[in-house]
Amino acid sequence: MRVGSGRPPWPLILPALVGVAFLVLPLVGLVVRAPWPDMGRRITEPEVLAALWLSLSTATVSTVLCLVFGVPLAWLLARTEFPGRRFVRALVTVPLVIPPVVGGVALLLVLGRNGLVGRYLDAWFGLTIPFTSLAVVLAQVFVAMPFLVISVEGALRGADRRYEEAAATLGAGRVTVFARVTLPMVLPGVGAGAILCWARALGEFGATITFAGNFPGTTQTMPLAVYMALQSDPEAAIVLSLVLLLVSLAVLATLREKWVNA
Repeated sequence: MRVGSGRPPWPLILPALVGVAFLVLPLVGLVVRAPWPDMGRRITEPEVLAALWLSLSTATVSTVLCLVFGVPLAWLLARTEFPGRRFVRALVTVPLVIPPVVGGVALLLVLGRNGLVGRYLDAWFGLTIPFTSLAVVLAQVFVAMPFLVISVEGALRGADRRYEEAAATLGAGRVTVFARVTLPMVLPGVGAGAILCWARALGEFGATITFAGNFPGTTQTMPLAVYMALQSDPEAAIVLSLVLLLVSLAVLATLREKWVNA
C-alpha cells in the first residue's frame, strides 16, 4: 500500500484543526471588529501614514544591511572551518531566544552615550544613536539578522558543491565562484531569508521601544503606534493592526511567489 494514501489518521485531524483555528481566529477578529466606515479617514491620518512609512522604510533598510552582513556570515559558518565556529553559530542565534527588550537594553549598553562603543562615537564624532531613526534600524537588524543567516546557511549546506569545484578547476577565483556559481544556487534561500528578515523587522517592538524610544515621526513604528493607540483608542489600534497585517501579507505573498518554491 502506498504510504500516505487514504484518509489521514483521525487523532491528528482534531489537533490540526484546533491549531488552524488558533492561528486564524485572531486575524478574523481583527477583520470583524474593524471600523470599516471610518477606515479611509483613519488610514490617511498623518500619524498613521508617518508610522507606516517609517516602518516600511526602516524594515527595508535593515533587511539590506542584514543581506550585506548576514550572507557572508552564513557562508563562513557553512563553508569554512575555524576555531569556535559552533560558539559563533550559537551567538548568532541568541537574538532568536532572548526577549527583544533585553536586546534593546544590550544595544543601549553598547551604543548608548555612555556605552562601550557609544561613548567614543559621541566623543570623537558627536554621534548619538539611541532614540533616533538609526536606532530603529539597528534594533531591527539585531533581532532579524539571525533569520537570514540560518536560512542562507541551510541553503549553502544543501547546495551541490560540485559546480563550485568545477568552476574552480576551470580557473575561476573564489570571488567569481561565489558571485557566479554559489550565489545563484542559493538565491531562493537568500530570498526566503530576506522575507523572514523583513517581516521580523516590520513587526519589531521590544528592542525598538527600549533602544529607540517612541517619538512620533522619528522612531514610532507601526507596532509602537498600535501599542499607544490601544491605551486610548482601541478602534484606532484595530485599524493600525489591520493595516500592518495587510501590508505584511501582501509583501510576503508577492515575495513568496517570486522566491520560494512551495
